Amino acid sequence: MLNRKFDLFLKFSLLLVLFTLAACTEQQDKQPVRLQGQIFGSFWLATLPGDWTAVQVKQLQAGIQGELDKVDASMSTYKPNSELNRFNAAPLGEWVGLSAELFEVFHLSQTVSSLSQGAFDITLGGLVNLWSFGPEARPEAIPEAGLLKERLTASGYQYLELDKGQQAARRYRNSFIDLSGVAKGYAVDKVAQWLRQQGVDNFLVNVGGEIIVGGQRAEEQPWRIGIEVPDDKLQAAHHILPLVNESVATSGDYRNFYELNGKRLSHTINPKTGWPVDHQLTSVTVIHPSNAAADAWATAFMVLGTEASLSLANRENLKVLLISKEEGSWKTQISNHLQQALGAELTNKILR
Repeated sequence: MLNRKFDLFLKFSLLLVLFTLAACTEQQDKQPVRLQGQIFGSFWLATLPGDWTAVQVKQLQAGIQGELDKVDASMSTYKPNSELNRFNAAPLGEWVGLSAELFEVFHLSQTVSSLSQGAFDITLGGLVNLWSFGPEARPEAIPEAGLLKERLTASGYQYLELDKGQQAARRYRNSFIDLSGVAKGYAVDKVAQWLRQQGVDNFLVNVGGEIIVGGQRAEEQPWRIGIEVPDDKLQAAHHILPLVNESVATSGDYRNFYELNGKRLSHTINPKTGWPVDHQLTSVTVIHPSNAAADAWATAFMVLGTEASLSLANRENLKVLLISKEEGSWKTQISNHLQQALGAELTNKILR
C-alpha cells in the first residue's frame, strides 16, 4: 500500500528469494548494474544487464527515482497535497478534472471492480483506515459496529463515476479513495515504460515486491522469479517461475496482519462485509503485462477465495497461481491460461 512502511516486511522475503536466484546464475563477463532507492515507505531495486558507464548509471538512477516520485506525489494517501487527496476532499457530486495518469488508474480500477463484481474496490479507504492499515493509524482493535457500518455504507465502487471525455471523476458518497492496491503496480509500469524509452530492453524492476521484467537476464535465459512459501516464519521459494516481458504481483495474508484475541486480522478487506478476509487462500500471484492490472487482480482474488478466484481467472484468461492452506500443508492451483504458458512439464512440477 502506498507509503506504508509494512510493505518492506510484506515483500522483503520475495526480494531475498529473487536475488538468491540471481546470484546462482551463470557468471557474466560484465555483472549487471543494480540500482536501488526508497519510495512509498518501502524499497525499489532495478537490475540492468549490460555495459553501462558511470554517467549512464547516474542518469538511470535519477530517471527511475523521478518516475516513482511522480506517482507518489499524485496518488499517495499520506501526502496532504497529493492529487488523490485533493480529489478525496472535493465536494460530493462535483466533477473533478484529473491528470491522465490518475484517470488511467481510476479507470483500470473500476474495470477490475466491475469484472470481479466488487471484490476489488478503491473506495474502501475509510474501512482500511478503520482496521488500522491506513494513514489514520487507529489502535489495533475491533472497530465499533456503528462506525464500521457507516464506513461500509459510504463505500462502493458504483458510487464513483468517471467521464472519459472530460477526464474527470466524482464521488456520490463520502468514501475515501485509496489506491494502495494498484498505484504501486502502476509505478512499476511507468518505470518500465521509461526504461524502454531510454533504449533499455533488458531489465528487472522491483518496487516493494511488485516486479516487472523486460527482455531476458542473459541470452536465451528468462528471468526467474521466486514465489515464496506463504508463511511469516519462513523466507524460501515455494515455486520458481520463468518470465520474459511480463510482470508479477503477489498478494497474501502472511506478512501484513495483526492478531487480536488470538485471531489473525488480514490487511485485505472484504468490500461486502467490511471485515478482513477469512478463508484458506493465503497467497495469490498474478502474471500480466501490466503490473497495475496484476496488482489489482491479486487483491480481488484474495477477497474472493480459492474456488471463485480460479473460476474468474479462467473466465478472464488470466495467469494466476493460488496457494491455499489445507490440513497443515500448502495446496497450489493454477489457472488454465497460466498452465498453457508454463507448459505441461513445469505445471506438473508445480502442482505435484
